[in-house]
Amino acid sequence: MGCWRGPSAVLVCLLLLRPPPSPACPAACHCSSSGEVDCSAHALREVPQNLATNTSTLWLGYNFITVLGPRSFPSLPGLLLLSLPHNRLGFIHRQALLGLGALQELDLSNNYLTVLTPETFLPLSSLVTLNLGSNRLEGLEPGVLRSLPQLQALLLQDNPWMCSCDILPLWRWLSHNKEKVQEKNLLLCRVPEQLNKYPIMAFGNESFRQCQETSLSAWHYIVFLTIGPFSFMASIFFCTFMGFMTVVYHNLRRDPHCWKRPHICRGH
Repeated sequence: MGCWRGPSAVLVCLLLLRPPPSPACPAACHCSSSGEVDCSAHALREVPQNLATNTSTLWLGYNFITVLGPRSFPSLPGLLLLSLPHNRLGFIHRQALLGLGALQELDLSNNYLTVLTPETFLPLSSLVTLNLGSNRLEGLEPGVLRSLPQLQALLLQDNPWMCSCDILPLWRWLSHNKEKVQEKNLLLCRVPEQLNKYPIMAFGNESFRQCQETSLSAWHYIVFLTIGPFSFMASIFFCTFMGFMTVVYHNLRRDPHCWKRPHICRGH
């Protein structure tokens, strides 16, 4: 009732009754009240920073993002889905995904990724689905997948997998987590040439027997190359020394008096 006592009071009441302003939305994006932000196909070269903290879904596909540097994303504690397909993404810094701990689904398909480290996905302890299909991955460290305890669905199809001994750890993980791997029939070797288009899941334990028996690290080869020449020189020195000692011993046995009285030998 106090709102009708004067014009100024009416204005105050109207301001109080006005709904609060909606969170900021990047100029290149479309934002909905439910927390969905769509920034697809706007030629973006980096992740927009002025995203609302209540963002739950972020679409960034079909842009020109090449790198995710340290803290590329603002703090988004409620983000559940992040979609980055069809960019030019070639590098993800180990601190790029900090602040996205609630993320459950991540799509990085159709990019230029060649290497991923275990630290890359370490902040994503809640991740359930990971799509790495159609990249340039030749191998994948097992630690990358072990850092995702909640992972239930993994897509790795259409990558140029190098089927050498180095792929053994990945093959072991895939073999023990078959129910988590999607599109298994599309996990094909690219190199070596004789295994081109051979399914990785078709390998058996016997395929890697030679790797397990004879695989040596670069450090082993360095040690062998160092010990070889050293042993050769040591053997030459030892043989020369022993030969010299043998000659001296025989001379002493033949003329023992010369050792005791050398002036007599000189007289002869």
